[in-house]
Amino acid sequence: MKTVDFLIIGGGVVGTSVALELRRRNPKASITVLEKEKDIAAHGSGRNSGVLHAGFYYTADSLKARFTRLGNERWKAFVKERGLSINECGKLVVVKHEGELEGLKELKRRGDLNGVETHLIGEREAKELEPRVKTTGLALWSPSTATVNPVECMNALVAEARAQGIEFQLSSPYLGRRGKAVRTPQGDIEAGYVINAAGLHADRVAHDFGVGLNYRILPFKGLYLYASEPKGSLKRHIYPVPDLRNTFLGVHFTVTVDGKTKIGPTAIPAFWRENYSGLGGFDLMEALGVLRDEAMLFLRNDFDFRRLALEEVRKYSQRYLVAQAAKMLEGTRPENFRTWGRPGIRAQLYDHRAKKLVMDFNLEGNAEGLHVLNAISPAFTAAMPFAEYVVDQAEALMGGRATAQTHG
Repeated sequence: MKTVDFLIIGGGVVGTSVALELRRRNPKASITVLEKEKDIAAHGSGRNSGVLHAGFYYTADSLKARFTRLGNERWKAFVKERGLSINECGKLVVVKHEGELEGLKELKRRGDLNGVETHLIGEREAKELEPRVKTTGLALWSPSTATVNPVECMNALVAEARAQGIEFQLSSPYLGRRGKAVRTPQGDIEAGYVINAAGLHADRVAHDFGVGLNYRILPFKGLYLYASEPKGSLKRHIYPVPDLRNTFLGVHFTVTVDGKTKIGPTAIPAFWRENYSGLGGFDLMEALGVLRDEAMLFLRNDFDFRRLALEEVRKYSQRYLVAQAAKMLEGTRPENFRTWGRPGIRAQLYDHRAKKLVMDFNLEGNAEGLHVLNAISPAFTAAMPFAEYVVDQAEALMGGRATAQTHG
C-alpha cells in the first residue's frame, strides 16, 4: 500500500492550488493529487469562461468576496511572470430598464465594501468604452476584470506543482475507501490527511467519509455561442444586472483572451454530472438521483426553480439566446452567432434538507479529511487565496481546533 502525507482528490484549479499551498507550508511532505482523467483541465477548470472576476457581485460576509479580488491580482501576476495570454479588457454591467438601476447601485455598494474598483458611469461614458453598448441611464465599469486561457493557466499551474515535487496520478479515479485507505485503479493509498476537491463528484466522495450528508451536487450545463465577427469587434465584456437571489449571472458577452466574442452561458439543468454531449459519462443511478432532485424542485418551485429551468431550456435555441444578448449590444444578429463552444457543467451544491442552492463556497470536514463541496464561479479566479483558507481549515481540523463544519 502506498502511503503519503497528503492526498488531494481532484486535479482541477482548486486541488492543484491546495497542493501548492500544502507544499509551501510543508516542504518535505509527500503530496499526491489524484485525477481521474488522463489529461489536466478536462472539466470545470478547463471549460470555464476564462474570466478573471473583480469581486463586486458578492456580499461582504461571503468567502467569494473575501477571495475574488485577491485571486484576480494573483492570477494576473502569475500569467505575466510566465508570459501567458491575458486580455485586460474590463467589464461593463448594463441596465436594460429603469427597474434594474437599484440592482446596479447595489453592485456598486458591494464592490466598495469588498475593496474592488468600480465606477458608476453614464450612457455617454459607457459608449466611449464600447460604442455598441445599450444601457438605460447608468452602467457599472469594472476595469480590473480580465480574461485568460484557462487550459493554458492550468497547464502552467500543474507544471509549477510538479516542479515542486507534487505527484499527479492521472487516470486514477477515486473508487471508494477500504478502511482508512483510498482505493484507486493503481492500488490503495493511505494518507495522513485527505482533501477532497473532486468538483462534480465532491459530494459522493464526502459521503464516503460520512461528511456533507445534507448536500448533493446538481449539475447545470453551460453553453456559449461564438461570433463569426472579426476579432476585436467587441472590446469589453458586457454583462446584465443579475438577479442577486440566485448564483447565475445571466446571458452576457465575453471577450476571449484572443479577442473573439461569445455569448452565454446557459445554466440548463443537466441530467447527470458529466452530461456534456450524447450519452458520454452516463450513469443510470446517478441520473435517477439528479432527476429526482430536479423533479422535486420543479414541483415545489423552491427559489422559483420552475421559471428558471424553463427559461434556461429555451436557450437551447440559438435565436432565443441571441435575442437575449441583443438587448445589451447594438448590431447583434442571429446570423453572426452559429457555432456552439465546448460545453461545461457547473457543479452546483444543493442543500436537500433546506431545499435551496448553496450560494457561497462550502467546506466541511473532520480529523480524517476536508471536503470542498461547493467551488462554483468565481472559484477559478479565487483559487489561490481560497487554497490558503482551505489549508488553514485543514490544519485546524487536524489539530482538533475546529468543529466538523467549516463552511461559508
